[in-house]
Amino acid sequence: MGRTSDARDKILATAQTLLEERGYSALGVAEICSSAGVPKGSFYHFFDSKQALALAVIDEHWVAQRQDWTLALSGDGPPLRALHDLFVATEAVQRVGQRPNGAVIGCLFGNLALELSNQHEAVRTRLQEIFEEQIDMIEVVVVAARQRGDAPKATDTRDTARSIVAQLEGQVLFAKLLNDPGQVEAVWRNCLSLLGAPADTRFADA
Repeated sequence: MGRTSDARDKILATAQTLLEERGYSALGVAEICSSAGVPKGSFYHFFDSKQALALAVIDEHWVAQRQDWTLALSGDGPPLRALHDLFVATEAVQRVGQRPNGAVIGCLFGNLALELSNQHEAVRTRLQEIFEEQIDMIEVVVVAARQRGDAPKATDTRDTARSIVAQLEGQVLFAKLLNDPGQVEAVWRNCLSLLGAPADTRFADA
């Protein structure tokens, strides 16, 4: 049983790395299994198809990312500090991802959305659900900031939260395109503008 579970974990971990590096279409099941060091039969023991594997990778990645987002957004300080911490953490993730081969990996969800949303409805639907969850999490912080008087422009908190997630996703895309994690820094300035907060609002990095 232990070996079986280990094989699944190896396939998932390898698939995520390869999806981040090369995308979905360029990968085959045989390559994934070879890189994971498991027999091809093990793949079909756990996954009906490559799409099923991609969905499992997406779910696993969201479990981990949601924990990181929850940690960043649940601090005891002011709501804007929570947003700032999330952006700093996102930039740090891109810097760590850049180290192994020198290339910024971007956002797994964004990368797959661009590549697969017009091809695989199940993947598109799952990614949409995850982005809506992200918007939910950001909206809680935006509501709190508005209640404190820190976000006077956030009259529609849902739209504002959606714009912040879009800004974050867009700057991570630019970080990947330009191979520069520092591109994520612009999210903070754009977020302050969206919220109507003072442009000179600053917080020391945690």
